[in-house]
Amino acid sequence: MPDTEAFKQSMINRAEEDLLDGYDEELEMELDDDRLDALLMDVPSQGPVREGTIDRRVYFRELFRLQGELVKLQDWVVHKKLKVCILFEGRDAAGKGGAIKRITQRLNPRVARVVALPAPNERERTQWYFQRYVAHLPAAGEIVLFDRSWYNRAGVERVMGFCTDEQYEEFFRSVNGFEQMLVRSGIVLLKYWFSITDDEQHLRFTMRIKDPLKQWKLSPMDLESRRRWEEYTKAKEVMLERSHTPEAPWWIVEGVDKKKARLNCMQHLLEQIPYEEVDHPTVTLPERVHNPDYIRHPVPPEMIVPDRYK
Repeated sequence: MPDTEAFKQSMINRAEEDLLDGYDEELEMELDDDRLDALLMDVPSQGPVREGTIDRRVYFRELFRLQGELVKLQDWVVHKKLKVCILFEGRDAAGKGGAIKRITQRLNPRVARVVALPAPNERERTQWYFQRYVAHLPAAGEIVLFDRSWYNRAGVERVMGFCTDEQYEEFFRSVNGFEQMLVRSGIVLLKYWFSITDDEQHLRFTMRIKDPLKQWKLSPMDLESRRRWEEYTKAKEVMLERSHTPEAPWWIVEGVDKKKARLNCMQHLLEQIPYEEVDHPTVTLPERVHNPDYIRHPVPPEMIVPDRYK
């Protein structure tokens, strides 16, 4: 039996890490490369650091570096009119959304867009299964990131009984050919599975239950998936075995440490698409036109948002 007090302290430390991670999201939106050294590298490490985890200062340094490279990749995709499609799969609370957020955080939303489809409606349930996903595939010069994808049929639909055995088998009869067609059409297809442990999912669910800002992330389906952990494991193993192909291989991201998972995924993504830096013309701010007869109208006071923070 493990030392009860040591285990309890370990869980407390991990919970504190999770809380700090939420604060990190706010920092990431505010910091930039020029301020990074002054704000982070000159101060001591903050918060608990478990063995094998990455220091927050190193994390931020690498995060900004990789995001800078992703901007270069984005420019290359537009320049070469590439079509990039990235699937993110994994258990609930595995870190897919956090990774997607960091990847797209500094990209142009007109180039890189996220697709997170809800459950199919009545009409969509009568369509060819892949039909509603096809509408969201990338055109030239686009990057599309699917936060869950057509592999819903191999995972949640299978485990929760939302599809028949025949529909499930038909999915596997079709999916490899479907993906081969995408690749032949010129789409760069990448498939990531975010892997976490039983204990880690339990911790993250517990944190969501206790955090009012994250409770919305927990649905009845998520709670039921927790109960059916082993069934999801079996479904995942079958999915990986039957849909891992040379044309569209699966890539496993170890996700217990969120920060390392994000960095590893971003670095791997960059390595899958050869790109070069695109030269851009120098931007010169034009002189503003001044018209002597123009008079700016005053804004009515009742329209101004109150200045609460002084």
